Amino acid sequence: MTWQTWLTLLAVAAALVALWALTGARWRFAVIRGEAAVLPKGSAAIRVLHISDIHMAPWQKRKQRFIAGLIAEKPDLIVNTGDNLGHKNVIDETLAALAPIMKTPGVFVNGSNDYFAPRFKSPIAYVFRPSTPHQEQPLETAKLTGAFESHAWRNLNNSSTTLEVNGVKLALLGVDDAHLDLDDLDSLDQSAQLRAKADATIGVTHAPYRRVIEAMAENEVDILFAGHTHGGQVRFPFIGAITTNSDLPNKNAKGMSACSFADRVMLLNVCAGLGNSIYAPIRWFNRPEVRVITLVAKS
Repeated sequence: MTWQTWLTLLAVAAALVALWALTGARWRFAVIRGEAAVLPKGSAAIRVLHISDIHMAPWQKRKQRFIAGLIAEKPDLIVNTGDNLGHKNVIDETLAALAPIMKTPGVFVNGSNDYFAPRFKSPIAYVFRPSTPHQEQPLETAKLTGAFESHAWRNLNNSSTTLEVNGVKLALLGVDDAHLDLDDLDSLDQSAQLRAKADATIGVTHAPYRRVIEAMAENEVDILFAGHTHGGQVRFPFIGAITTNSDLPNKNAKGMSACSFADRVMLLNVCAGLGNSIYAPIRWFNRPEVRVITLVAKS
């Protein structure tokens, strides 16, 4: 073959890869399963459905059906780590998709996209530097959170609560979106009495900034659930993520990892989420996901 033919084939291959990245991977929703040994010996297991970064748009019917079908996972507890909305007019569709699992006890925190509608930004800029928080078009956040609270979900934005699930007493601590600097870390200190009576402590945040991770560890959290990173959104074979849109190391962009501190280890579970901005519609080597984490007794 001539060099012109090779160049043509290379261009076609590059175009196919780009097309797959833009249209294929971001609709191949996955359920990722794992275990975390954080409960006292003899405790019953707790099946946690961790959902994050839905970034819903009105026309995303396939995503809406996938979310509605998650009730088949038979979760004991829902953890929603925010960025549910991806369009200024999508609250009703989002709530309809979540309705089946909103009957299950759960907790939630907000992300920036639950407060403000998305705006156009360069997808290239997202890859190479953290996004700049914006406050342009406010959304009906109270309608969203009010619907969650009217069902079985507790609001953990700079708040804490307790739940008993399968006979296990859980303390649950949360902060508002650290990407918007709405996280009140001092609010975690008010959880001491709740933690003292609990069998295990769960932390919940949207954006896993280091200051939040450290504060959660200081408050004796056993496992911290987070979203925000989209798993890097763009990943490369043998390299992984090249950004987390935060100060979290790229190697921790998604999945379970152990954070070691002075005298204890806290697990960090980062969900790559189900969506992305409608202005950056790309997922490369990075399927959208929810995570089902079964909390089990320590050996």
